[in-house]
Amino acid sequence: MHLSDVRAVITGGASGLGQAVAQKLVDSGAQAAVLDVNEELGEVAVRHLGRLAHFVRVDVTDETAVNAAVNEAEQMMGGVNVAVNCAGVAWPRRLVNKEGPMPGDFFRKVIEINLIGTLLVAKAAAQSMQKNTPNAEGERGVIVMTASVAAFDGQIGQVAYSASKGGIVGMTLPMARDLASSGIRVMTVAPGIFKTPLMESLPQEAQDSLGKQVPFPPRLGRPDEYAALVAQICENSMLNGECIRLDGAIRMAPR
Repeated sequence: MHLSDVRAVITGGASGLGQAVAQKLVDSGAQAAVLDVNEELGEVAVRHLGRLAHFVRVDVTDETAVNAAVNEAEQMMGGVNVAVNCAGVAWPRRLVNKEGPMPGDFFRKVIEINLIGTLLVAKAAAQSMQKNTPNAEGERGVIVMTASVAAFDGQIGQVAYSASKGGIVGMTLPMARDLASSGIRVMTVAPGIFKTPLMESLPQEAQDSLGKQVPFPPRLGRPDEYAALVAQICENSMLNGECIRLDGAIRMAPR
């Protein structure tokens, strides 16, 4: 798929990894619909991105709202052929701590946002992509999901987060198989430690310390590096049904 032909919906697109993807695609001549729960940040993002960008407010845990948002994006752009899922939370909580055991509702909420939200967007986008005329490769669309290295080596306090990201990794291959007959590819990226707004809120000393834990390059990942991989996934039709670790070879310690 040529990037200039892309019409993408990007959740969490108002900041961090999602915003970097939107910027990369728009810079390549693609259209991008920024889907985010933060309306203020979303409007600022699309003003910066320019005429090829659109904003749609959505809570990814609301199935009806997700369906409506993807439909709105489809109308705005004349179709949807790429969906990039970057919306998520990384709330830490030990299974049992001095305040007592982890509430079930806490676990459910993390799963609902990170895993179920990803599924809701993916299926809504896949439904829209079914309408597309296949390109020369027989391709109608690409779905990219965001996991985390925590799916493989989650740290203390990441039971809920790791479970949600592990679920994304686990559904990558079967989703790709489900959608193969429709010419829709599915890929997942598992980032390591990246310089997102959450990370930038830490003192510089803490950021530098975390970066030095990465074997090479010994620094935090840049959102544009994540965006570059998403672009390559869009362009390379043989990438399908797999999770790629984007982490500088880091393997997380228990804490």
